[in-house]
Amino acid sequence: MMKEDISDSEIRVIGIGQSQPGQPFPWRKVTVTLAVIVAIGLVVWLLCPKQMSPEPIETGVFEQETIAQPHPLSEWLAGLDSLAVCATATRDITVNDIPLRVYVPLNSTPHLEVGYGIADNRGRSILFFQAADVRADNKKIVGAFVLRGEPLSRGLSKRGYCAIIGGKVTVGVADNSPLFEQATEQNGDFFRQYPLVDNGLLVENELKNKSIRRGLCDIDGRIAVIESQTQESLHDFSQALVDAGVSNAIYLVGSTAMGWCMDTEGVGTKRGLWDERVYENVSFIVWPNTTTSNL
Repeated sequence: MMKEDISDSEIRVIGIGQSQPGQPFPWRKVTVTLAVIVAIGLVVWLLCPKQMSPEPIETGVFEQETIAQPHPLSEWLAGLDSLAVCATATRDITVNDIPLRVYVPLNSTPHLEVGYGIADNRGRSILFFQAADVRADNKKIVGAFVLRGEPLSRGLSKRGYCAIIGGKVTVGVADNSPLFEQATEQNGDFFRQYPLVDNGLLVENELKNKSIRRGLCDIDGRIAVIESQTQESLHDFSQALVDAGVSNAIYLVGSTAMGWCMDTEGVGTKRGLWDERVYENVSFIVWPNTTTSNL
């Protein structure tokens, strides 16, 4: 019989069974039950948010927090607003040990051209570089391409794009861009190339060799061409663009591909090798010279 009355000094264990006269007390069951209770309590304690003040973060002498600095082109770009000349401002900088040349066309809106005719009339431009690539097999333009509203090529071999519509230049990265259709409807231009930088982030590409690299870049709201002065991998070049402050960028045909620049002193300079082979579908992004040139 279980004792009904229990004094304040006595303990009754419930739920684990009572020992019968002549049987040992079930210590093992008691131990297991207590262990389960302790384990549950520990789990609850670990999961509950701690109402404790966080430990202060100690700053080491050699681990000082880096203060964000303006990118190396910000002050120079801001100073270009006062220049009224139609020409190309250039600046040489070094980023991540990579020497870069920056071309910023002033007071001119670009357009696309197809064919080598631009080379024979370079005096009417302040800057041009080859834009889309040409297929090695059939010499057709690689990827979607619109010239003054006329689609010359279609396809999504490269996710980067440049659209020139109504005097506005947009550089971006997208599988499908409505700007292709807008270019066809509004007499605009559009081409695709490898993406390099997307909203300030590096975009990886499959090209692993090293070469002279060129990028069509959006930096501080300005469209510029940035060219490496040494042979670089596409990854290192893209990272240098990011660290130079570029927000969006796509590739332009690099290596020895031809280009042209007329600086603020009116001096014209050829870039790359001017190949005499004529490809019907070679394309250029061209900033026209709106003033009379003697070149």
